[in-house]
Amino acid sequence: MAYLRRAAFVALIVALYGSMPSKAAEPIGQAIRIKTEVSGATGPLVVSDPVHRDERIRTSRSGLGQFVFRDGSKLAVGAGSSVVIDKFVFDDSRSVQKLTVAAAKGTFRWISGNSKHSAYQILTPAGTIGVRGTVFDFYVGGDGTTAVVLLSGAAEFCGRGGCQQLTRRCDCVVARPNGDMTDTRRVDRSILRTLGNRQALPFLSGGQQLSPGWSGTGCGLSAAIQIRPDPPQPRVLPPTKLAPPIETPPKPDKPPKPDKPPKPDKPSKPDKPSKPEKPSKPDKPGKPDRHDKSWHDKLDRPDRPKKPDTPRYDRSKARLPGRW
Repeated sequence: MAYLRRAAFVALIVALYGSMPSKAAEPIGQAIRIKTEVSGATGPLVVSDPVHRDERIRTSRSGLGQFVFRDGSKLAVGAGSSVVIDKFVFDDSRSVQKLTVAAAKGTFRWISGNSKHSAYQILTPAGTIGVRGTVFDFYVGGDGTTAVVLLSGAAEFCGRGGCQQLTRRCDCVVARPNGDMTDTRRVDRSILRTLGNRQALPFLSGGQQLSPGWSGTGCGLSAAIQIRPDPPQPRVLPPTKLAPPIETPPKPDKPPKPDKPPKPDKPSKPDKPSKPEKPSKPDKPGKPDRHDKSWHDKLDRPDRPKKPDTPRYDRSKARLPGRW
């Protein structure tokens, strides 16, 4: 009975430790530059933090992480990206037998190290990038659309629709998860419209700057692209005991206002009595005709008595004073 109990305890310990990621796992590389916010399996990463196999690396909307692996290979992880170092088989020398990077979304720059070309493999939702001693940028959109731009060396992209070879500087190919794939052509600014994201290739367009020794030709994509910083996270305060809220009684509903009685109709004004007609003025009696005075009328009148003749005064006969 004790043996069975001890065996069950050992099995439980093995199960617990087997399901938990080992913090003592051998590091496969380290971070040499961290900008804004980059996180790994255990939380935010800082410069010189180790990177382990199967560790997912994420960057914020303005984050940038640059990593160097043990064989000298370099991987830059741009803003808003997610990637996992899926396989890493390291031998005794300064090279790897297998290094597989699984890119879920975002923008990246790959620079090969000291291992054989066949040891490197980049997995994307639309296909696989075969490395041929190369420097190249690649972008993975939210729908899995993948674009690869060659900067040095050679590369091959294979998906459901076949394979395309990239052999010249600034060669570009775009593929989708359903198998659609463009022919290889020189990259230009129209690639950003095709991808539907002006920030799709920030290392080429100038949206993000890499450290010296990581840079490559811009291929004519230089553009002033502003990347918005992440909004500040609200500070989480420790929970405090709060007094129970005081319940306030609900306000009684206001009684509805009574309807206003309709206004009575105004009485119509009585018609004004018509004014009586004024009596017409009587005709004035006509004036009697004037009788023409003629000489006949004068005959009818009685003759006026004639005044008696007055004697004329004879001055010769007048007695002057002093005369006899």
